Amino acid sequence: MTEVSALAPAKINLTLHVIGQRSDGYHLLDSLVVFTELGDEIALREADALSLEITGAQAAGLAAEPDNLVLRAARLMGEAGAAITLDKRLPVTSGMGGGSSDAATTLRLLAQKTGAALPDTAQAMTLGADLPVCLAAPVPSRMQGLGEAVTPVAHLPPLWMLLVNPGQGLPTPEVFKVLETKNNPPMPAQLPMWRDARELCDWLASQRNDLEPPARHLLPVIDQVLDALAAQPGCLLARMTGSGATCFGIFISEAQRDHAAKALARPEWFIGATRSYGSPE
Repeated sequence: MTEVSALAPAKINLTLHVIGQRSDGYHLLDSLVVFTELGDEIALREADALSLEITGAQAAGLAAEPDNLVLRAARLMGEAGAAITLDKRLPVTSGMGGGSSDAATTLRLLAQKTGAALPDTAQAMTLGADLPVCLAAPVPSRMQGLGEAVTPVAHLPPLWMLLVNPGQGLPTPEVFKVLETKNNPPMPAQLPMWRDARELCDWLASQRNDLEPPARHLLPVIDQVLDALAAQPGCLLARMTGSGATCFGIFISEAQRDHAAKALARPEWFIGATRSYGSPE
């Protein structure tokens, strides 16, 4: 089999509202999600046994252990003969859904290889709450419930984005543990029809990432990242994604985004200049 490969795009939570907690401890969410042109890459070729090699700039933060989400995804598809390479470009435990996107991309490539059907939502959820949204098309989406309810969102433009991680991981369970209020308001039932990025960001400013305050408490350097992003010319919005510690800035133009990337560059920070995928026409 010729090697096939695909991008595993970063998932960015433009909003993340924690709107409840079930008796089993799982949290209920309402989140507006986009995917970016920046991400990891998964490559797959025929082999006698299932294996995983991890390469790339962020490879040191991840091991090819049996519980790696890529290998778990392959086993979920019943795959026993594939050599998988993960080019790890996104920081680990960074709030960008990297592991889930890697697993979802692995599922798609294996389905292409074997002709087998993709797992249903319940099966995908066994790999994590972000799997359903990552397994769908990489378009703006509303993610609700535990993550199983995914609805494409119309009229959301592509966005010039700068992703900044301070070089420190922040495990999701720790952030949820210090979240004080678990029953916050959701987004409006009907989302607006945004005409452009500025109008979208004006609306986003009235929404929240409920995990940002506890993440900032656990890792104060996030304050520094957000302040630095917000101070850049052309930045329409600065916010943390997921449970952190990656933050993003949405910029008016590609040139202003690139200027910000140069201004914020420092050895210990991950800086990713990218663009998000907009809603289909």
